[in-house]
Amino acid sequence: MKDYGMVRSTVRPEPVKVDEFSVWKHSDIQEITENIGQENEFVGWEYNMVQYDKNEFIKLQISESKQLSEQITDAQLALCELSENMEV
Repeated sequence: MKDYGMVRSTVRPEPVKVDEFSVWKHSDIQEITENIGQENEFVGWEYNMVQYDKNEFIKLQISESKQLSEQITDAQLALCELSENMEV
């Protein structure tokens, strides 16, 4: 993973872009306008950019999916317990 931090572009980025070797993840995308002097104006986008190796990104997605699945299971168990307590 290579974190480029906040970057700027005149083109709105896609949240996720895949090329031949990498997966690029763009987050916190915000449209910005900045005046620099009287004649220079920047109109574009500012966002956080992270580059992942494709295999690294797949592993990250698997890990996040597993965490979400565990959270859903925990929520279901809590709802069952709450339902049982309400029936009493």
